[in-house]
Amino acid sequence: MYSCIEEDLSLARLYRWERERAQHVYLTQPFDNGKIREWTWAQAANEARRIANHLKAQNWEPGSRVAILSRNCAWWLMADLAIWMAGHVSVPIYPSLNTRTMRQILEHSESKALFLGMTDEKVAAGIAVPPGVSCVRFPTAPASDYPSWEDVIAATPPLEGNPVRSADDLATIIYTSGTTGTPKGVMHRFGSFGFFGRNASKRMGLTADDRILSYLPLAHIIERAACETFSIFLGFHVYFTEGIETFITDLKRARPTIFPSVPRLLLKFQQGVFQKIPRERLERLLHIPIVKGIVKKRIIGQLGLSDARFAASGGAPLPIEILMWYRNLGLELFEGFGLTETGVTHIPVPGQVRPGYVGTAIEGVDVKVSGDGELLMRSPMSMMGYFKNPQGTQEAFTADGYFRTGDLVQLEADGQLKIIGRVKEQFKTSKGKYVAPAPIESRMMTHPSVEACCVMGASMPKPFAIVVLSPETRQRCETPDAKTDLEQSLVAQMAEVNEQLDPHEQLNFIAIVDGPWTIGNELLTPTLKIKRAALERRYLPLVQNWDKRDNPVVWESVPLGRTSKTVN
Repeated sequence: MYSCIEEDLSLARLYRWERERAQHVYLTQPFDNGKIREWTWAQAANEARRIANHLKAQNWEPGSRVAILSRNCAWWLMADLAIWMAGHVSVPIYPSLNTRTMRQILEHSESKALFLGMTDEKVAAGIAVPPGVSCVRFPTAPASDYPSWEDVIAATPPLEGNPVRSADDLATIIYTSGTTGTPKGVMHRFGSFGFFGRNASKRMGLTADDRILSYLPLAHIIERAACETFSIFLGFHVYFTEGIETFITDLKRARPTIFPSVPRLLLKFQQGVFQKIPRERLERLLHIPIVKGIVKKRIIGQLGLSDARFAASGGAPLPIEILMWYRNLGLELFEGFGLTETGVTHIPVPGQVRPGYVGTAIEGVDVKVSGDGELLMRSPMSMMGYFKNPQGTQEAFTADGYFRTGDLVQLEADGQLKIIGRVKEQFKTSKGKYVAPAPIESRMMTHPSVEACCVMGASMPKPFAIVVLSPETRQRCETPDAKTDLEQSLVAQMAEVNEQLDPHEQLNFIAIVDGPWTIGNELLTPTLKIKRAALERRYLPLVQNWDKRDNPVVWESVPLGRTSKTVN
């Protein structure tokens, strides 16, 4: 594991912008159905200093953990800066987690305090707070007896001086999203943020004139890097969104030049376009020389991305067809790569995007591939270890200090990296052949009616796909003709996907299940990845009935009007 050579840039840069960009707007927060509040760098630093002074007055041991449980908002970033300024360690918690997991993280991290904002379950947040944990509620939080951010600000003078932290000090504990089990606390040093801010912004050519809309969870490493680290390192403007209902309005207000996203959302944006302009008609328009430029500009403008210099997708494989669809519209969309334990390590060089690849490692990241095809990485961004889990930490690294990513990859001679799938997600068919499900799932997800997909088939002759339909499609399938058309289109999609696969990987059938798969029912992680083990527990008991059928499309329970049998 590395000892970081980068200085603590987070607080040092804050103090710099506090002086040099004092009157420039740093944070824009919508609230109360369309109202706007803004903070300049000087105002944001002033509030962070007051909160930091409040934390220091508690006389906790330096390095105590302080949690943040909230949807993204301006107060989230100011709270994080205040925690660091006070000499403590921040613990971000996904606002979409269930009460049990929230409490588990608070207890495991031994958090002394909690900054509480709006969560996806308004009632859950209050129940999740263990006894003895003091709370400060953001203005977005439901009413409670906890002291408010405004009250603390009004009662506390700003912290004086410009305290900084050592590059090797623990800055934050980021808990994994729990794809394969209990979340693990990943410890990152301050120098990790400085390393990323310096090298990634140089790779992308970012400046203080860039803008970002913060909407992916700040508890996730990608948003923490793209939003918090870049904005503090470069001094640029961060916008927030009030919620899903106002997202497009907030996006158009921000006109971001940087737009990080995830495949599921990019697919939904595309489907939204097709609802306004049918796919076939749009394709015809895009082939008319005089018209295509106007159509492309209008679509990107309606998405609020007309000023986007870069749009990045991460967290899961993005189908090449979706990537190219956006790029053909003029959006500079690319895939990057990073893990909670490694930080964001791969970003394409602008102008050198290779579809299906996540680019090359940023400067200072050392990459190699094991004999089994697993990606191994070492850099100043590598985690310090798992919190209170020395055995897990030891197992995560090779003897020479490379982190075992668990990703099967293809590394080209020029450094371009292609992610094949997760080592632990691979399964072996009854014929002894291994199948990597993620690439197959991403191809099936290009079907406009498929909202979610999971490929299974361990110890079976061939794999199969379980899919959840979009609500609109499910409703349309109340008529027999619509159901028949859907089944035929899914069979055609499966045939197209199978043509690109080796014989042992080809799908045997598609099962349409009821859904939905959500964070709330614990079938998706907070970063919208499927929980494969949970899905297998739910659906594998039904497979024996499914696998005996001749029909390549089966239903868990079909809409009204269908005459064929369903799976009991």
